[in-house]
Amino acid sequence: MPTSFLQALLDNTPLDFMDGPLPDGSQGQMLGEGAWLVEPVRSPVMNLVISCGIHGNETAPIELVGRLIEAIRTGILCPQSRVLFVMGNLDAMRAGKRYLVEDINRLFCGKHGEVAMGAEPARAAALEQVLQQFFAGAEPHTPRWHFDLHTAIRGSYYEKFAIYPFVDGLPHDPQAVALLGACDIQTMLLHSKPSPTFSYHASHHFGAKAFTLELGKARPFGQNAGVDVSALERVLAGMIAGVLPALPDYDPAAFRIFEATRDVIKTSAQFKLNLAPDVQNFTPLEAGYVVAEDAGHRVVVQPGEHIIFPNPDVKVGLRAGILVAPAQLKTKSGANAC
Repeated sequence: MPTSFLQALLDNTPLDFMDGPLPDGSQGQMLGEGAWLVEPVRSPVMNLVISCGIHGNETAPIELVGRLIEAIRTGILCPQSRVLFVMGNLDAMRAGKRYLVEDINRLFCGKHGEVAMGAEPARAAALEQVLQQFFAGAEPHTPRWHFDLHTAIRGSYYEKFAIYPFVDGLPHDPQAVALLGACDIQTMLLHSKPSPTFSYHASHHFGAKAFTLELGKARPFGQNAGVDVSALERVLAGMIAGVLPALPDYDPAAFRIFEATRDVIKTSAQFKLNLAPDVQNFTPLEAGYVVAEDAGHRVVVQPGEHIIFPNPDVKVGLRAGILVAPAQLKTKSGANAC
């Protein structure tokens, strides 16, 4: 097998070889550029979306997904689930950049229609259509999962963490969080409102159990030896094969749970973020500290707040950071999981 899917994608060469039967009898089909559907021989155990490259320079997840695809193509991994692999911002991947003009992960749930026309808004719209096509073909009552794989701009107090999209008033799923524990992810951020991200789009529109997974710091292709994604890779390979790992009951003591309290929005060119350029995600902040200033408005830290995703260089009108605080999962009874 002379050409890998990932290499052909990065080289922008034809991917006709991805269509057709696979060694175990499953069928592979390209659903547009950078989106590969695998249909198993038998009725699928689950519907699984694994996406990466929404930010083009986040290469460890791209390499991980490339390995999973090659394992299927060579017959090492035999799918028993219906799987959609998505490579996100292809132009940015080829350029080695986070994005070229627009951050695609701010453009889902139709937000791509609110910005100037361009390649990245068009890509977000195309990915929405790919998800629609995939879930429209799902068998009723078959579990739906989506893992959107990322790495972060900066380091973190906790190298790996997951973002649980807003659940639209529904309870959190403790066993889904326990599954992330099996992926060596023990830190979780609960979103407290809708967001235009790929994982929220899958959760809100298609009822998928969806998570954004942050797997370390962004590095160039071939320089990810220090990013340990082995546990996640094992779990995803198992899910592709139709098997979930044996899980203990959710134990709150085994996880660090945070909830988003406020977005720090850059409202003008005068915006100033009063943090060091190398501040890490989940850095605890002192109550009363003025973390940001913008055209006479000050953002003052409340007790227990931490900062994640600080980025003063975003466009005016976008989020320049999130303030978060310790929290607990909400159970089906409406009480905290404790």
